[in-house]
Amino acid sequence: MGFAMQCPISICVPHRFPQSSFHPSTLNSSKSIHIQHQFPISFPPYHSNRFKSAPKNHRMIVLSSSNPHSQRKRKVVEHVCLLKAKQDLSEDEENDMLDHLYTTQYQMGGVVAISIGRVSAPNPDHCTHALFMRFQKKQNLEMFYQNPFYLKVLKDHVITYCHGLINVDYESEVEDEMLSIFRKGEEFNHGVEFVLLISFNEDAFGNQSEHALASLSEMLLESPSLIVQFTQGLNFNPSSEEYTHAVVIRFRSVEAFEIFINSKYKDIWLSKFQPIVHKSLSVHFSVDPVGIGSTTTRASNDEPPCVGDLVGQVDREFTVY
Repeated sequence: MGFAMQCPISICVPHRFPQSSFHPSTLNSSKSIHIQHQFPISFPPYHSNRFKSAPKNHRMIVLSSSNPHSQRKRKVVEHVCLLKAKQDLSEDEENDMLDHLYTTQYQMGGVVAISIGRVSAPNPDHCTHALFMRFQKKQNLEMFYQNPFYLKVLKDHVITYCHGLINVDYESEVEDEMLSIFRKGEEFNHGVEFVLLISFNEDAFGNQSEHALASLSEMLLESPSLIVQFTQGLNFNPSSEEYTHAVVIRFRSVEAFEIFINSKYKDIWLSKFQPIVHKSLSVHFSVDPVGIGSTTTRASNDEPPCVGDLVGQVDREFTVY
């Protein structure tokens, strides 16, 4: 049974989707896209005000921490957990693990958005599932790691089924708009969640890495219809020091993801990134609207709540920049 979901807090509930052809026990035989492991990607801050002229349904919601003239921004803290499930993981065990991870958002404050799913293609590190969570601030993330409910979920419903985890955390900024902050609305109801972990060589920090990121951003600015939102930042999680940067991108569709994978970014990666990158890992998983393809009736995420309801969920200390 496939499993992928995305939803901000207190809006929808965990949901399963029909079985796909991919299973942890068949990683080596998967026919899913493999290209992303050959040409990983990374993204520098973008300028969100450059996309005001784009059609409403093709608007890219992006961060722009380097643009002093852009719209107001809010700082957010992103958490990525890549899981390495055991090969003999059963369907029931998989659903138990993902259900419990998903419900951790209801046991603590400060969780802004979440998505979780089964990785769609094999990867060198044998990661089988991915969890993305957005927090209001670092203190919320620290409380998350220490939360008794989360620790119990890890012990009883995750470690039991997995032989390894990769946790990466980073600070970033998003547009100061409720739908963007909470990853809510029609544009976030479906698509592909893409996670990239990257490590630049020590001697590449500065001009070389910035030039590589700028070259890639130039290419991406030519095709804003492919991406809904992305964030990137320096990893500050000591348990995964081998990765210096992390990126999370929501593509509009599988087709948009494939277009990007087969675009000229491969040339940019080979010429700008590969010479200065020590290590990289990328995974992706599909996200569908809650309520589509369900085996049981669950709350739908089709209609966004009013902005006023979302504002009430934001911590008053959530700093505006």
